[in-house]
Amino acid sequence: LLLSRDAEADAKPELEIYADDVLCAHGATVGELDETQLFYLTSRGIDRDTARGMLISAFLDDAIDSISHPALAALLRPVTTAWMTASNRAQTGDK
Repeated sequence: LLLSRDAEADAKPELEIYADDVLCAHGATVGELDETQLFYLTSRGIDRDTARGMLISAFLDDAIDSISHPALAALLRPVTTAWMTASNRAQTGDK
């Protein structure tokens, strides 16, 4: 998820294949926040910054939910919450 014009993503996929009769492929997806989703939320009275935060939080929650190790997922949730709080403060100038 790219959140600024200066953001970059470097994907380095690697396949380890131990069989000779296998077809394989790999891929990566990088994108920005969906303007349609932002429009939907703002058209319902949610300000744009809050809508962005909601979409980013949902993206992070989906990523954490896909982690099969419960202890690691539990460790990451407060980290992402702290990051979101710090990011919001930086955007608004709050301390």
